[in-house]
Amino acid sequence: MARPVIGISTYQEPARWGVWEMPAALLPAGYPRLVRAAGGLAVMLPPDDTADAAREAVDALDGVVVAGGADVEPARYGARPGPRTGPPCRARDAWELALIGAAIDRGVPLLGICRGMQLLNVALGGTLRQHLDGHTGGTGVFGEHTVTPVPGTRYAAAVAEPAAVPTYHHQAVDRLGTGLTASAHAADGTVEAVELTGHDGLVLGVQWHPEAGEDTRVMAALVEAAVRHRLAGRAGVPAP
Repeated sequence: MARPVIGISTYQEPARWGVWEMPAALLPAGYPRLVRAAGGLAVMLPPDDTADAAREAVDALDGVVVAGGADVEPARYGARPGPRTGPPCRARDAWELALIGAAIDRGVPLLGICRGMQLLNVALGGTLRQHLDGHTGGTGVFGEHTVTPVPGTRYAAAVAEPAAVPTYHHQAVDRLGTGLTASAHAADGTVEAVELTGHDGLVLGVQWHPEAGEDTRVMAALVEAAVRHRLAGRAGVPAP
């Protein structure tokens, strides 16, 4: 069987290459590399401007990754920006929220990474802590800390033991969104993974950056769920 197709949301930033300098849809190479290492085929999902486009994109995919990046606009969860909250990326927020909604509605496996986990929480009515210290290795440098799974969760089934992970974030989940459960924590109690309970497909968010490391287990869980989703679609039955 052909590899499952995993769509990854992208940054939209000014960039330079050759003689050119212009807006570009960007994605750190670690994301498609991790998808390939886990057995999937990666495609990029640059921002579009309609919920219909998100549904069309998700319908063409076996799995979705919402990538890391800038802070979620606090207005999305009913808050005012704190002094250390970055400028909004409204087009990206809207696009990725539409992707998350479409994936959940259609039972397409979904993995949110860092910002992606935070946005998943916001999409389901949760809130964020706008700043915390100690979860980076310095500006532009990944830190590392240990993440401990919560027994009985789908995350724990994928990664059974505490693991040291690459981390770079200054925001985190505060109040959990509807249907989400915390499935891993850092030593300081920060929620490091969330998952949607009572849902046929895999809907998982992780606060760290697996694409910056060598551990493929989280992405492999998504790819395996994507294979099941594809097979179930061919059989015309719900995915297990």
